[in-house]
Amino acid sequence: MGAGTAGLLAGAALAALVTAAGTGAAGAPAPAAAPVTGGLVAAPGGEGPGARWVRDEARFAPVGAFVPSKAVTYDLDLLPAAAWIRVGQAVSRSETTVVAEVRGLRPGRAYGAHVHTGVCGADPQAAKGHYQNKVDPVQPSTDPAYVNPYNEVWLDFTTDAEGAGRAVARHSWGFRPGEAASVVIHDQQGGAGARLGCFSVPFVSPGDAPGRS
Repeated sequence: MGAGTAGLLAGAALAALVTAAGTGAAGAPAPAAAPVTGGLVAAPGGEGPGARWVRDEARFAPVGAFVPSKAVTYDLDLLPAAAWIRVGQAVSRSETTVVAEVRGLRPGRAYGAHVHTGVCGADPQAAKGHYQNKVDPVQPSTDPAYVNPYNEVWLDFTTDAEGAGRAVARHSWGFRPGEAASVVIHDQQGGAGARLGCFSVPFVSPGDAPGRS
């Protein structure tokens, strides 16, 4: 079976699952499932008149799938088609919190995840590099002074027995407008690893947060 045919078949399977779960319409809730590790996502600290809370969700589809998605899987074994992801963000003038939840991945496995600067595409490299608060002048960035969870948004997680996971990252800085565009899931935790999948996310910046009274 060719790669194109496999992609179309996986896309058809995704469409059937989405239809059965009732999630085909934009803004529809995710299907009922076991709670993710740490509980379901909720607005973290900082919510209120001085913060803005946004979130988006999708199901992963392979490249060339009959039903396209904002979430693309590049490895159907470690990140199956129809696996689910939701990313939430709370942003204020002084703090940014990012929460990631996943379901339907391989159970009991460690995954890495980071916020990246490019939107997802057919090529895993389309998401470009990690978002950095202080940008490494040498690119691609490998210097631990820049590639670390304090200067970047790391969302590493380990799935439970049902393939669900959750991660939270909180920083005292916010994203520069238009420079944070996706969450990439990697095959290992830490600062690197092969790219298993990508989810394009409409991140917001501190300038989008309501002014404090």
